[in-house]
Amino acid sequence: MRIWQHLKYLKRPPWRTLVVFIAIFGLTGLGYYLWSPGKTVRDGRHDLRSNGIWLQHGWLGDDLWFKRNQKDKALFRDDQRMQNLADLLTDHGVKYLFPHLCPCNPGGAIAPVDPVQTERFLDHFANFQVIPWVGGVLDIQCFPTSPLWRANFVASVVNLLQSHPRLAGVQINIEPMPTGNADFLLLLDDIRQAMPVGKILSVAAYPPPTLWHPVPAVHWEEKYFRQVARRVDQLAPMMYDTAIRLPKCYQHLMSSWTTDIVEWSEGTQVLFGIPVYSDTGVEYHYPNVENLHNALLGIHAGLSKLSNYRFLPTNYAGVAMYCAWEMDQQEWDYFEREFEKKEKEPEL
Repeated sequence: MRIWQHLKYLKRPPWRTLVVFIAIFGLTGLGYYLWSPGKTVRDGRHDLRSNGIWLQHGWLGDDLWFKRNQKDKALFRDDQRMQNLADLLTDHGVKYLFPHLCPCNPGGAIAPVDPVQTERFLDHFANFQVIPWVGGVLDIQCFPTSPLWRANFVASVVNLLQSHPRLAGVQINIEPMPTGNADFLLLLDDIRQAMPVGKILSVAAYPPPTLWHPVPAVHWEEKYFRQVARRVDQLAPMMYDTAIRLPKCYQHLMSSWTTDIVEWSEGTQVLFGIPVYSDTGVEYHYPNVENLHNALLGIHAGLSKLSNYRFLPTNYAGVAMYCAWEMDQQEWDYFEREFEKKEKEPEL
């Protein structure tokens, strides 16, 4: 009798099962449609006019870099182009500039600059904090396990800052950098001890772990994040390359990361690194998901949880856009509309 009942059940038409599946997918889709993990904020409350942006190598790089990479040096040596960039960034509340000076060589020396051009650049950007971005790929150009490599790297950083005192500091970016790497902490300690007084030690940091992107090499556990934060003056977490394919899921993650990073930063200044680039054909980045729009919606939501209209976290400085060379006018217009603080109209 039991066997017959099971056979009878198996012979039932499949429409009932199909209806169940349709209902599940329909409810899931409706839930996603109604979900609002991001937040629109257009009154400028989150813009402190102290944002950051990553710049191209050519602004400071030496002639050999142009030859190796077949770049047009004239594009980066024209005074009017430099002034136009300075005016653009000033208009959009950018304060911190991270010009690329990577990679270092395997011996530890950071990429060389053109000394004359560096001073000309600093002339045009005297009202900014210029913090060159130095480092490279772990175990290819960067070997923090080696005391000799660390000593050479630190000496090279110090030489750059002493040769160009108007540079505000350096930003360390070694990728990947697995959570818990004690040698990286030693490197930061060495740099901090050797740097001229008053210079900024910044780090292109990694965001907290997430189930959305289970890749330990590019995420820092809370304990390690705090250990790095105690050693530096500024953190610019790279909040992208998550491989997420759904925009609202990325917005949710940005909101969550915003609150965690502010808390884990131990009072160290934070600039949220946001994606403004279009790497296509790669599995770690989908431009229709990781973009200025979704990043700002998530950050607005996270900051709104941490503050009210009048009070933002004291260590929050703004956002840092990666990168300047892929920002177009449409994206600048969006940034102005959806993030920037508007000047009040003069009273008549």
